[in-house]
Amino acid sequence: MLTKSSPKILFFSAFLALGLFAGGSTAITHLQTPETQSETQDGAVAARETSVPDSEVAMKPSNPNFGQSMVWIPGGEFWMGSDNPSVIDAQPQHRVRVDGFWMDQYLVTNRDFMDFVEQTGYETVAERRLDPKDYPDLPQELLVPGAIIFSPRIERTDLGISGSVYWRWQPGANWRHPEGPGSDLRGRELMPVIHVSYADAEAYAQFRGKRLPTEAEWEYAARGGLDRMPFSWGKEFRPLGKFMANTWQGNFPYFDSAEDGFKGLSPVGSFPPNGYGLYDMTGNVWQWVSDWYRADYFKMVGDKVSFNPQGPKSSEKGPDPSYKKRVQKGGSYLCTDSFCSNLDPGARRRGDVWSGSPQVGFRLVTSEPANASYKQPAQKFSLYR
Repeated sequence: MLTKSSPKILFFSAFLALGLFAGGSTAITHLQTPETQSETQDGAVAARETSVPDSEVAMKPSNPNFGQSMVWIPGGEFWMGSDNPSVIDAQPQHRVRVDGFWMDQYLVTNRDFMDFVEQTGYETVAERRLDPKDYPDLPQELLVPGAIIFSPRIERTDLGISGSVYWRWQPGANWRHPEGPGSDLRGRELMPVIHVSYADAEAYAQFRGKRLPTEAEWEYAARGGLDRMPFSWGKEFRPLGKFMANTWQGNFPYFDSAEDGFKGLSPVGSFPPNGYGLYDMTGNVWQWVSDWYRADYFKMVGDKVSFNPQGPKSSEKGPDPSYKKRVQKGGSYLCTDSFCSNLDPGARRRGDVWSGSPQVGFRLVTSEPANASYKQPAQKFSLYR
């Protein structure tokens, strides 16, 4: 059980873990049958009706909170990974079979996370002060609680060389204060919670009686039944000129024209769902999954069908023994169709388990819905303190 006494965040690892544009574009492949999919002219998959036991349907609340509404994902077999040569860590493609499971229809929101915090008193990693005994070389001002925020600017060095700087450390930044002191969650109640580390997401999952998805489960669900498509909704980035996900438009990183209707994060469910009825499986925020990250993992799998793979047994080595990485999937609002190539379900990147990010969130799954909590959140929140 993760508690507030869990190990402290590694300051330098936050920068290393961001890996903003790690990976490249991927080809989407998914084995399917005519009985489970019909495809429209623009390449999007039509929503399907899935037969599930009446007892399981009854467990879905009639008027669910975003964080409690779950969708049944029928089991099946698919090709995992990418044949795009720029996505080295997602090669080679290999066949995977997963059992059916339930997945949160929406990303975990600030409102959902507040319910968890108010009931448990949980303190996220970004809200904890670093112990100077653990970091004797860090100056005092960097020991205070805080997080990395997106803050693009041009900086000139002593040699007169200009360069883009995307990120900076902001004392006081956390899930409750996304840009630091002075910012709050007013008007952001239904946006995905951010600045949550893997450790924070796991603690939330334990509270809800659920778990984080495996990479295979997430990728299978994200594809929504599509076969060999570059996006979770079909062949085109903007079918019939319509935006399908919250991404970046304009001159990255200095100007986002917000043609899709949003600058920065968007409330969950603002764009159409995929073929399984899941929202925000592409863009908005990256999503934590439970697999340890190894760049060479797909090369280790072999050519036999993998059944419910759990990923490698350990993370690859980092710059410090406590630097452990998990996989993140889906891309974020900082990705563009031309500059970032991580908007495909096959793309993957790494994140340090003790580091949050302004572009990383999560959703949960369960194989046994009877064990999941469907409690409605508290009616009164302390969102703005």
